[in-house]
Amino acid sequence: MNSNDSTLNSTHLLRFIFDRRKTFFIIGIIAAALSSAAALLMEEQFKSTVIMFATPQHSIGEQFYEEIKRNDLLEYGETEDAERLLQILNSDRIRTRIIEKYDLWKHYDIDQATSGAQSLLGKEYNSNVDSRLTRYGSIEVAVLDRDPNQAADMANDIAFLADSVANRLRNERAQEALVYAGSSLGQVQDEIEGMESQLGKLYELGIYDFATQIEGLNEQYATAIAKGSTINAEKIRKQMAEISTHANDFNKLSNLIEAAYEREAILKKRFELMKLDAETQMPSAFVVDYAAPADKKSKPIRWLIVIMSVASTLALSLLVLLGAENLKDQQAA
Repeated sequence: MNSNDSTLNSTHLLRFIFDRRKTFFIIGIIAAALSSAAALLMEEQFKSTVIMFATPQHSIGEQFYEEIKRNDLLEYGETEDAERLLQILNSDRIRTRIIEKYDLWKHYDIDQATSGAQSLLGKEYNSNVDSRLTRYGSIEVAVLDRDPNQAADMANDIAFLADSVANRLRNERAQEALVYAGSSLGQVQDEIEGMESQLGKLYELGIYDFATQIEGLNEQYATAIAKGSTINAEKIRKQMAEISTHANDFNKLSNLIEAAYEREAILKKRFELMKLDAETQMPSAFVVDYAAPADKKSKPIRWLIVIMSVASTLALSLLVLLGAENLKDQQAA
């Protein structure tokens, strides 16, 4: 098809529309009236948003008990932290609590007894509540509702519940670790108590520090021999022999209990670290902007609905009239 044919076709189409301008005008008026009526019947909805940044989920206890700080609790989270928080915001835990608190079954006029009620409520909730990542790395929680105050309250509660759920998940995980740490610490302390009891029995036998005592007795023995005090020397020799029979037990217990004390110190530190993580509530996000009741509706945009309806109706009417015209020409031919 050359440019002349295209020009002729365009001219023919314009002539076709011009000849039927009254018809299109009437169709446009009817479409505008119907779409205006439909737009006026549509329920107004107000939008409220919360803007927040996710925080890294580092160990809190580590910040207090470790000498070298590898992480900063005050830094902003990375994309991975934001995506993790977004999963929490969209979780069933938060959805269920919001539905219960605001009685959304009644608010959305959904009968729980009807078939597919749960799916219907889920679709209604998802169409009115949206959480998404922004291009700035923040998270936007947006809520649409016919009541501007409820929209703001729901958005703020969702942000608050994200903190609550994130803390609960972290505390539950830390609580499990705390149980194992407490068990290990208790086991070491039981071992220490047993070894201290055995060492106590050796102390009752007069054995306090084997190496030091033997060294001192050797000096006394040598002095007694040098002075020719055989009776005293024999007494010292028997004392050294008595102490020597417990030498292995004393040395073994001394080495074991020293290592046990070191393990106990480490486990105590770990236990306190995990206890702090299990009991402390830390924010999972920095809220930049809390939601406020909107003073202007967000939906519907009535003028846009009317324009789109009229435009689509006129386009469809043009196609129908063109089809009827072509059919008429074919029948005449």
